[in-house]
Amino acid sequence: MSQRKASAVGRIRQWLLRAVLAVATIWIAGILLFSFLPVPFSAVMVERQLGAWLSGNFRYVAHSDWAGRDAISSWMPLAVIASEDQKFPTHWGFDVQAIQSVLDNEGGRMRGASTLSQQTAKNVFLWDGRSWVRKGLEAVLTVGIETVWTKRRIVTVYLNVAEFGDGVFGVEEASQRYFHKPASRLTMSEAALLAAVLPNPIRFRADAPSGYVRQRQQWILRQMKQLGGEGFIREHRL
Repeated sequence: MSQRKASAVGRIRQWLLRAVLAVATIWIAGILLFSFLPVPFSAVMVERQLGAWLSGNFRYVAHSDWAGRDAISSWMPLAVIASEDQKFPTHWGFDVQAIQSVLDNEGGRMRGASTLSQQTAKNVFLWDGRSWVRKGLEAVLTVGIETVWTKRRIVTVYLNVAEFGDGVFGVEEASQRYFHKPASRLTMSEAALLAAVLPNPIRFRADAPSGYVRQRQQWILRQMKQLGGEGFIREHRL
């Protein structure tokens, strides 16, 4: 390799290293700041907005209204825990048993088994989609937020960045859009309906629920009761 080529390769490596360090610094700062500050927007929101603009859809607006935990009905965290991650109060970011089950049953394909902590890390800091690179970064970020944030903070951020419909992010925006009232006044049934659309909020609609969504809502309601209702939230200080 000539001296000129070696110099060029060295500069590229330096740029890559600086880029990696810059991104890591942003993530660390984000984890620290968002442990107490509202999250103004998420990476997934930015991705959706840019995707809409690039496709020529200038009417799309990825919108979210931040709501602190005290401004969210206790039924809502209970609903997402019941539907998405029932071990949330006790695990350290990963449901090892669920991950092993997925690997055994799906031949190693990356689907399912994501905890609320993992979903929060992905939504806030990473892009949508499936790849081992993204899953690896997600794991690192999950460890970070589990170390710095409380469980109450994790579920609060999750509820504020979760996608509930086309351009609808966060439980406050979803509650206002679909039920015309603040998230603090959501009923048990309404919370379960919002949680029911989370697996695919573009296909499933809270304002026009299909038979499948209604069935899922009823299953979530049963799980919420089995967990202990609002007593579960008080017990785990969520």
